Amino acid sequence: MNSALNIAARLPELARERPDQIAIRCPGKPGADGMARYEVTLDYRTLDARSDAMAAGLATYGIGRGVRAVVMVRPSPEFFLLMFALFKNGAVPVLVDPGIDRRALRQCLDEAQPQAFIGIGLAHVARLLLRWCPSAKRLVTVGRRWGWGGTTLARIEAAGAASPQPMAATDGEDVAAILFTSGSTGVPKGVVYRHRHFVGQVDLLRNAFGMEPGGVDLPTFPPFALFDPALGLTSVIPDMDPTRPAKADPRKLHDAITRFGVTQLFGSPALMRVLADHGQPLPGVRRVTSAGAPVPPDVVARIRRLLPDDAQFWTPYGATECLPVAVIEGRELESTRQATEDGAGTCVGRVVAPNQVRIIAIDDAPLPDWSQVRELGVGVVGEITVAGPTATDSYFNRPQATAAAKIGEVLADGSTRVVHRMGDVGYFDAQGRLWFCGRKTHRLETAHGPLYTEQVEPVFNAIEGVARTALVGIGSPGSQRPVLCVELKPGSGDTPALRDRLRHQADSHPHTIRIEQFLVHPGFPVDIRHNAKIGREKLAVWAQRQLPG
Repeated sequence: MNSALNIAARLPELARERPDQIAIRCPGKPGADGMARYEVTLDYRTLDARSDAMAAGLATYGIGRGVRAVVMVRPSPEFFLLMFALFKNGAVPVLVDPGIDRRALRQCLDEAQPQAFIGIGLAHVARLLLRWCPSAKRLVTVGRRWGWGGTTLARIEAAGAASPQPMAATDGEDVAAILFTSGSTGVPKGVVYRHRHFVGQVDLLRNAFGMEPGGVDLPTFPPFALFDPALGLTSVIPDMDPTRPAKADPRKLHDAITRFGVTQLFGSPALMRVLADHGQPLPGVRRVTSAGAPVPPDVVARIRRLLPDDAQFWTPYGATECLPVAVIEGRELESTRQATEDGAGTCVGRVVAPNQVRIIAIDDAPLPDWSQVRELGVGVVGEITVAGPTATDSYFNRPQATAAAKIGEVLADGSTRVVHRMGDVGYFDAQGRLWFCGRKTHRLETAHGPLYTEQVEPVFNAIEGVARTALVGIGSPGSQRPVLCVELKPGSGDTPALRDRLRHQADSHPHTIRIEQFLVHPGFPVDIRHNAKIGREKLAVWAQRQLPG
């Protein structure tokens, strides 16, 4: 076995190489100016030593190698110490976003079948009231414990400090974590991450973005902060609710950026819009990364104007099951803006080596073997597939979902690998760049052929007064009627002039000319964690009610 195949294996090395460098800064109570004090910090020496103690204490308590443990802890020093402790002792943390629908959350927890539950007091109260995780026999409370049994993380750490143990000799095939997807197209699925997937992800992130030890990162999605210690970075955890990025206070973000010399930041498109709307320059930031959904062209342009001339704005393409797949820098993305607004789709850039991306004929049925696949050529829209070091190979306790999303492939040397179906449609252009055309399940099958959301909506999003649009279909596949739902910017009205502009824009492009129905909606249902992922299924039901027949 190879103990280096563990995302935490780099931590002891960094503790020796740069013991006094701050690994993580966490916001505390606000000062007189309303800004968080950031009094709690962990340097690399302390992060390594305390997570060692927790790893030993957890293992003694029965949360060791192979044990699935639900983790419901706010972004805090305890969260990061706990996660690295679980990685070190070979346990399997289960992360479920608390912002998802309560019923979906219950289903995710039931599917995970955890043997342990680690959470703050409120999480334990919810566990008792909502009867979560009856299979969890090991209970750990972060903070004060009341009457629900188990022990506290403080006691776990104290016990482990007296009996240190070596890092578990995890193999690359060992399960490292179960991460539930955003669930934007259904109930979230638990993605099985093996240690080799995490290690591969760190390598790809380092190579794709040129990340070097010593940088200061502001990761506005806490799980991404787990990569920072493996990359030798300092993480400054922002003072915000990570489940509601569109509600973030830009003044608090700027305070952290300025005070700690942040050199790079990661955020969803919704958070990028918050910063763009605020309009304050980001002089020290050298790299911005945004993922989770396509970043609107106007947001890309405005963020770039706030950055130094030599700074980079990257928009990686990928998913929980496979990230990063491809990347594009803001300058190139801006150069493709006109093509996007003319209906070409969104350019997501060039494939990150050593990933192999291939476009195959769209098929909604499972494809167990690559021999059943028909590959498509340049310029032809099809389903995007990925094989590579970060392509995960299964969902936990979801055999049907696994069968639908994974393809087995036998290579020339006789070895086998799993190819992941992204669930997205797109194509390669003549320059070798990948273009995203939308989710496969969101495509319309009309009597005149398919329509893809990302080739239609940007055509109309460019109209003055339009905030965003959503293409939905009414009727059965093969004879669906395309309907464009329109959300307007504040102060804009549903006027005859707007209707004329929508009609003119539709008539100007061959693939949108058959859109006859335009419905103005007061405010799209969205995934609150991204605020850019539109609830199209709900919109389709709404649109059906608005139309006669």
